[in-house]
Amino acid sequence: MDGTSLMMIALVALPIAAAIAIAALGSRRVAQARVAALGVSLVGLVLSLILAWQFHQHRAEHPPALSATPTFAPEMVPGADPANPHKTTWNILELGRSGAVQFYIGLDGLNVWLVVLTGLLMVPAVLVSWNAIEDRANEYYAWLLVLGAGLMGVFLAFDLILFYVFFELTLVPLFFLIGIWGGPERRHAARKFFIYTLAGSLITFVGLLAVVVVVWQRSGSEASPRTLTFSIPELIAQVNMHLRIPAEAAFWQRFQVALFLALFAGFAIKVPLFPMHTWLPLAHVEAPTAGSVLLAGVLLKMGTYGFLRLALPLAPDACITLGVPMIGTLAVVGILYGAFCSLAQDDIKKLIAYSSVSHLGFCMLGMFALNETGITGSMLQMINHGISTGGLFLIVGMLYERYHTRKIADYSGIGAKLYLLSAAMVFVCLSSVGLPGLNGFVGEALVFFGMFKVRPTMAVIGTAGILLGAWYLLSMLKAVFFGPLKEPGHSAHHGQGHSHGHGHAHGNVQAEAVGKHEGSGVQDITGREVILLAPILALCLVLGVFPQPIINSMQPDVRVVSTILEQRKEALRKAVPAPVETKTAEAQR
Repeated sequence: MDGTSLMMIALVALPIAAAIAIAALGSRRVAQARVAALGVSLVGLVLSLILAWQFHQHRAEHPPALSATPTFAPEMVPGADPANPHKTTWNILELGRSGAVQFYIGLDGLNVWLVVLTGLLMVPAVLVSWNAIEDRANEYYAWLLVLGAGLMGVFLAFDLILFYVFFELTLVPLFFLIGIWGGPERRHAARKFFIYTLAGSLITFVGLLAVVVVVWQRSGSEASPRTLTFSIPELIAQVNMHLRIPAEAAFWQRFQVALFLALFAGFAIKVPLFPMHTWLPLAHVEAPTAGSVLLAGVLLKMGTYGFLRLALPLAPDACITLGVPMIGTLAVVGILYGAFCSLAQDDIKKLIAYSSVSHLGFCMLGMFALNETGITGSMLQMINHGISTGGLFLIVGMLYERYHTRKIADYSGIGAKLYLLSAAMVFVCLSSVGLPGLNGFVGEALVFFGMFKVRPTMAVIGTAGILLGAWYLLSMLKAVFFGPLKEPGHSAHHGQGHSHGHGHAHGNVQAEAVGKHEGSGVQDITGREVILLAPILALCLVLGVFPQPIINSMQPDVRVVSTILEQRKEALRKAVPAPVETKTAEAQR
């Protein structure tokens, strides 16, 4: 096994092994648990960056060629077949001669930057918890690492069963992180999150199994026996091959509708699309800061990634005929609804939570433009949203750690005292708004350009979300950070609950001190906080000025998806019967 394969496996295996070791440390060894979690997160970040660089170099030397039957061709696959380096020979579960569930992971243009994003946000997630979590800290950091491993596994997997196992694995650690270390309504939030996402993903699993069985039943011949495959690239190739056979096309078009709806059930809840978003604001508000960062920054992207990796290439006809009007409409409604809900909030964290509903609507709008421009914008916006919204939740967590309130009315003019923290908040808000020169601008522009080509009305209405985003974020900045100085006293935060549950014995002492001295002892951003914020602020600027390397690395695999969709659009156009008047005119001639 080469070093690249070892690094890729370590991204999943190392956090799980470390989580077991940290859990075994005992609740009294808080310092050791922190250091171990930070060390493993830093290793994960370094490995993800090395793999991204190697992927970039490999693609530069061996650019992928688009085959007659487009499908994904992952690079640097552990256990690669010597005859085909894009496939694996590692079987997890043998199914006789029919096939096997495989440990099939790899990198391509659709997942490489999501892997890096996960590695990046795991580090500040640990650092922001440094002083906030005291009680049962070893369990907390263990669950945090398991969550990171599950997220890595979802993005790396190219086997359907492996993908689903990791997809479901992420539910468990976040359920405990919210339910144990969350706010006053943590148990209700954890149950709601778990029930919503589990119910949807079980329906999705039925759809995934159905496509495996149907491909198996309708493939093979006397000369070539049937093979039961769970390989995502192989299934995509098989489905699109069958769609080109006239005798098969009618069946597959009907089957795709059921498949699309099954995939929609799980992925739309995970995004979350309006009106299946109701679990998200409560989960965000009650989660500890690290949970909110990973939930908004990475976990929600599992939904958009699922649509891109599975729904679009496996059910292209249904995406064209059903997905564009349905999801396009829901995305636009979600953009506006999330923005207006943000405007109505009096809690900073809840405002940012509803902004995620609005911003994820942009991702889905671009994706269901079903063209290369829109899909590229959607992918870029997934990365940008993870960075910007992750940064917003980090800063809100820092503010809460100082004053123990998130109520907008409790603050005013904080920028006069917390200069650096306020400057960071303004910078990240401008990034989230989509200011030209920062990372949010390019992704949003590509999303609207892509959708304008196919549904101009949706694109125009969706742009209102940008204006509303500037309204609610700048209004929050004005109320909290500008104007006459007003720091929350003890009465302002008393009885509001603690966003980290049992872990705030230290926070209570600090809160009382703030109450006595009206915030006089509150300090500006610390060295630890500079370390966790600096990479996020730098990326907001770099990706705003020079996003082209990211776009170039995505392009070959985005083109695979867009080519499948363009081929099916052309086939559907040809299948539409000519108007009666045209047929009559041709007959007369």
